[in-house]
Amino acid sequence: MSASIPQDVFSAEWLALREELDARSRSHRLTGLAVDWLDKRSAGAPYGIVDLGCGSGSNLGFLASRLPGPQRWRLVDHDAQLLVHARRRGALLRDRAGSRVALETHCRSLSPMDRELLADADLVVASALFDLMSRSWVESLVAACAGHGQALLLTLSVDGDWAFLDRHGARVEESEDIAVRTLFQTHQHRDKGLGPALGGEGPAVLASILLAAGFWVESDATPWHLTAGDATQRGLAEALVTGWHDAAIEETPTQAARLGAWRDRRLADIDAGELGVTVGHRDLFAWPAERG
Repeated sequence: MSASIPQDVFSAEWLALREELDARSRSHRLTGLAVDWLDKRSAGAPYGIVDLGCGSGSNLGFLASRLPGPQRWRLVDHDAQLLVHARRRGALLRDRAGSRVALETHCRSLSPMDRELLADADLVVASALFDLMSRSWVESLVAACAGHGQALLLTLSVDGDWAFLDRHGARVEESEDIAVRTLFQTHQHRDKGLGPALGGEGPAVLASILLAAGFWVESDATPWHLTAGDATQRGLAEALVTGWHDAAIEETPTQAARLGAWRDRRLADIDAGELGVTVGHRDLFAWPAERG
């Protein structure tokens, strides 16, 4: 899930398009802190891991082999078809010791926040989710995790920043790009069905709420970098530009002609190998201070 691109954010096609880049961008340092957290927990029963907004299972696919076992995953998403993909993937996965992971799936909306979804978990994870959520939902989640003494590994939360990159990787900042980015940032705060969305403020809001609730918090910048001229990344870059354009038009429909010209010019620049794209994200790991 994500609002890096504002339409069709839950589609299997979009999730597949971004998965390789997500894996390359994530913070291995924070994943290591999650491993340490679980290693310090008492052995015996399987480690309980809850994946909120799991989509097609990319978080599961990345983490299962890196985390200690045995593992019992609870996958939660509103899309039954994506849960089918996630379950098929999970059936093939092993934990760090080579044992199969156990899975259960819950097809339901994340709103309202249900504390029962977190029952018996040691670690709560989510990826590319918090730009969509409301502050009140985050407060409910953090309160529940604090009550259960759980850690959280929250990855690839967009921070609202994006820009084009030239062939040398330097940011390209033209006035029209800045105007579209501002419109997109405004669009991010629209209610996505889960309350007024945090948009690019998600990482900062997450950190502040967790700190106030008594968690230790570590955070790393995990931006996407799509290189100019890389044909393997062209489809994703074009999808991003189209998404930013569509969001901007929803904010200012009277500017459709101007925004369409901007989109066409930037798509042509990407197709010609002249421009790449960067999209800002942050990863966050938090654990209860009293159990740190």
